[in-house]
Amino acid sequence: MLQTETGALRKMRADLASDGTVNYRMVLGDQEVELNSLIGKRLTLNFSGYIDCQHCGRKIKKSYSQGYCYPCMQKLAQCDMCIMKPETCHFEQGTCREPEWGESNCMIPHYVYLANTSGLKVGITRHTQIPTRWIDQGATQALPIFKVSTRLQSGLVEIALAEFIADKTNWRAMLKGSADALDLKAIAEELKPKIAEKLASVSLKYGADAVIELDESVVDLHFPVKEYLTKISSFNFDKTPEVSGVLLGIKGQYLIFETGVINLRKFTSYHVNLQVS
Repeated sequence: MLQTETGALRKMRADLASDGTVNYRMVLGDQEVELNSLIGKRLTLNFSGYIDCQHCGRKIKKSYSQGYCYPCMQKLAQCDMCIMKPETCHFEQGTCREPEWGESNCMIPHYVYLANTSGLKVGITRHTQIPTRWIDQGATQALPIFKVSTRLQSGLVEIALAEFIADKTNWRAMLKGSADALDLKAIAEELKPKIAEKLASVSLKYGADAVIELDESVVDLHFPVKEYLTKISSFNFDKTPEVSGVLLGIKGQYLIFETGVINLRKFTSYHVNLQVS
């Protein structure tokens, strides 16, 4: 039986079941394809050569910031450097590219969390992106430790913690298996005194309620992976328009085939045909 779907790729959608299992759906234009049930089957992805900007819709030869044309990448707040480095937020200076977007997405509650991806790391996310952010990073454990009022404040807390632990995921290590379980609660208690002075500075500048310490439970995530690879090679539609193989699993935003992996989020707005056999 052959199943065929075609459309513009978007970031995979996922949800967390009550038992911690991550359920994935591939987004192709207006269609969604359930992926967990396809593990063990042969998938073929063919890139048509057509890319359109996910914001303005214009046809483009090259994608910027995961699915945008160059003009949109230059003007949209969601493509600004402060998205990657929130401590550089310039909303307060009145120089945000899109103040209304900033109000809706940055001047809202954020969480600072610990996660176990390729190992221990610190991260931040909007309150609306829990647990999506953890899923996208391939975290097998996550623990929110602080709640703050804005994205800028979350960045300040994150860089304070980054003096002691990583703030990035080693994606190759993450795709080779699950990191050993960590006692995130105990680690959080060890870290908090180390950044107490910097937290006090944030509260002094932005108000006593700017940083709220949390007492949450650790969230465990289980990814649908039948088999991990010992050596990671990455597919790229720009170099290899056809990617085919038996699907071994899904983790983060990666499809894991027996022949290599592909980060679907990287190829947002690429028009792709999916065949399942």
